[in-house]
Amino acid sequence: MPSQTELRQQITNDIIKSLQQGIAPWKQPWSADPCCGRPTNAVTKKPYNGINVLLLGMHNRDHMSHGKFFATYKQWQSIGGQVMARPSGVPKDKWGAKVVLYKPISKTKTNRKGEEVEDNYCVMRQFTVFNIDQVEGDHLDHLRVGFSDNTDPEVSFREADELIANTGAGIMHGGNKAFYDPAIDEIQMPHKHQFDRAAYYETLFHEMAHWAEHPDRLDWDRSKEGNTYAMGELIGELSCCFVCSELGIPLTEGLENHAAYISNWLKALKNDPSFIFKASTQASKVTDYLLSFHQSPVESQLLPA
Repeated sequence: MPSQTELRQQITNDIIKSLQQGIAPWKQPWSADPCCGRPTNAVTKKPYNGINVLLLGMHNRDHMSHGKFFATYKQWQSIGGQVMARPSGVPKDKWGAKVVLYKPISKTKTNRKGEEVEDNYCVMRQFTVFNIDQVEGDHLDHLRVGFSDNTDPEVSFREADELIANTGAGIMHGGNKAFYDPAIDEIQMPHKHQFDRAAYYETLFHEMAHWAEHPDRLDWDRSKEGNTYAMGELIGELSCCFVCSELGIPLTEGLENHAAYISNWLKALKNDPSFIFKASTQASKVTDYLLSFHQSPVESQLLPA
């Protein structure tokens, strides 16, 4: 089993390779189908967070699978599903997706004063999950892409508009630049008609990720060591992609509009294997915060009759 450092480096290397190929591993091919979106456990219905969102996104790209539902081999068995045998062309240990779980550890140690104290920390464990497209069972069809009648993309845009309105964020329209101004706690956006429709939401949710940094919200302090500009922009990029994926909003798959950031992200990734973990963890917090203003959870549409 790889060490904590080796595991972080291995995952970071995979993401670096993806970025160098011009592919953002956090961007999912769009579908209005409610079975697409943020990776979610098929049994608990809880979304995966942090680095696991990226790992599962890369898995779907590698295996050309599309569904958002994943579970371990035993979890699929518990609901009557059977994971398909590994195809002959897929290398060993590459059929399932490797995800990580942080397990809390508590140990008693003696400090410099000779006192016994509790030392609490987390250890990263790796385990394997499988996508719904890799599982047999007709009774699970309601979890598959293409088995829902709710495929109207307008529904997703309406949900996005409702979420934005529910946040109460100050959004001013005009000009040709998009940015969040922390001094006045407002977002500046070009008019909606200046964008391809979906690109408007992608841009706005990026700025809303910065809006969520405010001390009265998630209080992500850019002045703290490690909270660099590159980190802040990657959090914004990840967050907007996670939110759009959950709401079924189409995303541009390439990185053409992020060329200015790529070199900074790659430099940070190469210098610090924990960089992507910190960014994805904070992005998940931002995503959960923004989605808390969503009044019509997509998950409710997936329950079998």
